[in-house]
Amino acid sequence: MQLDPEATENAAPVTCARCGTTADGMPPPTWTCSVENGSRRYFCDDCARDNIRAIESRLDSSWW
Repeated sequence: MQLDPEATENAAPVTCARCGTTADGMPPPTWTCSVENGSRRYFCDDCARDNIRAIESRLDSSWW
């Protein structure tokens, strides 16, 4: 997947929905994205790691 360089340069910072950590532009690949009530929520790698069991428990069994 190629990213549009202009889109990534002008992207707003992404904020972790749990702790408030910010990432400039696109979130790092270690961050987790969740769609909740129709909106995207991002979680930094530390918060995702701390809550991985809760995140996985929401997945349908077809995912695992």
